[in-house]
Amino acid sequence: MHVRHSIQPGSPVNVIDVRFDEGNQIFTTCTTSGFAIYKAWPMTLLRKRDLQNGTLSIVQPMQTTSLLFLVGGGRSPRYPLNKVVLWDDAVGREVGELEFREQVLGLAVRRDWLCVALKRRVVVFRFVNGVIERYREWETCINKRGLVAVATAHNSTLLTIPGKQLGHVQLVRLPPCPPPPPPPLPSVSSPAPFDTTNSRIPGSFIAAHSTPLTTLSVAASGRLLSTTSEQGTLIRIWDAFTGKLVRELRRGMDKARFYGVSFRGDETEVCVWSDKGTVHIFNIFDRDAEGNKSSNRQSSLNPLTPFIKLPKYFRSEWSYASYRLPGPTAHIALSSALGSAGDNPRSIDAGEAEKCVVGWIQVPVRVEEEFVEEEVMQYQLLALTYSGCWYRLSIPSSSVTSSLVSSAVSGTALTGQVPPLASPPPSIAGGAVPSPKDTRHPHRTPSAPRSTTSLPLPSSARPHRSSPTRGKKGEGNVDSEKRGRECVLEEFRRFGRWDGWA
Repeated sequence: MHVRHSIQPGSPVNVIDVRFDEGNQIFTTCTTSGFAIYKAWPMTLLRKRDLQNGTLSIVQPMQTTSLLFLVGGGRSPRYPLNKVVLWDDAVGREVGELEFREQVLGLAVRRDWLCVALKRRVVVFRFVNGVIERYREWETCINKRGLVAVATAHNSTLLTIPGKQLGHVQLVRLPPCPPPPPPPLPSVSSPAPFDTTNSRIPGSFIAAHSTPLTTLSVAASGRLLSTTSEQGTLIRIWDAFTGKLVRELRRGMDKARFYGVSFRGDETEVCVWSDKGTVHIFNIFDRDAEGNKSSNRQSSLNPLTPFIKLPKYFRSEWSYASYRLPGPTAHIALSSALGSAGDNPRSIDAGEAEKCVVGWIQVPVRVEEEFVEEEVMQYQLLALTYSGCWYRLSIPSSSVTSSLVSSAVSGTALTGQVPPLASPPPSIAGGAVPSPKDTRHPHRTPSAPRSTTSLPLPSSARPHRSSPTRGKKGEGNVDSEKRGRECVLEEFRRFGRWDGWA
């Protein structure tokens, strides 16, 4: 008789909420013990507050200032659910509160502005000479998810909220966002300012979907917005100034619950994450800034659509890169792996998917070109899970994946042979998964080749060894294509518990 024992952490982490600030420079998390503020990368605990007599459901920072907006929640709410409490962390106390007649469902902030989402309306406040004033409110359809998004870049004006009809988006123009003061934390480069003060929109509503919205995101400049719905398969990118559809992207075939969409800093790509536990990366435009063709995957039958009337599915675009986050049961093995060594990486089951939040950052990396080594800035992803896990992911180059064609059409593989990758996808210097030494020093660039790593990593991040092709013709090349589309785990940390995880 075989008995299986499940291993559980001695003191589990109960992360109630985790979210980035507008520029992904810091993130906040709240647990049953209180809340903390971290620098996003390299991950550093900046401040923590142990709170008694209740828990929080939202801790929303305002840019990189000391002002935070707190909302009670959890099993034992610290504050009534219909209040937003203003907390000044510089003095460590409450400095004000906003009370409503119904539960607060969501928040969005911009420099000196606060947007509060309620069940059927969104209320906007502004700070004038240190005093908060009510600006205006707009009616919406039933907004149980508390959807609201606002552009945060210099001179941006866009506020997006659900429309009065299900699946619609209402576009609101606020006064232009003023230039930011010098930030106390190292800043991340942002897109060039875009003057929207004289921009006009043909209509203030976009009929985005026929089913209720699940996410609503805005690019920092206010030029683009993204929507997803309960249909759970499509991500739509819209031009905020013309109201036209820019791109329709497909996450997969089966229904999923989208958790969020995030625009890259230069607004050329988006990442999407859902309850499937997978992060997907898409190109937004047909060509990038260097003129390379979009690397989003498409059906092999897509070239025939001008000549044959085919279902819309065959014109869809899929992500050019993705990463599957390990499930909660794999985090223990992954954590212990960072302090162990071995010759053969062992497989860690992905397990059950968990909720996460993902954001873009820029990381300096060293690259070698024509025998000259220089430092360049590379876009990477940070994924924060509700079990207190922090992942830094590098993304395959678009120039490598642009020649890859999707081998899956309605669940069946191509009968033809897919061209194999000429070389492994480029990544940061050497591309090795950080060793335990590298993890303690996040600034250190890994130098060991990826194939010699001794860390037992999840199957989605482990290096793949070539093996003889077996089975159907082209099957080995399809595997190579899939590997070329996988993001690489560069660093893993833990957060959310103040006794040594920071």
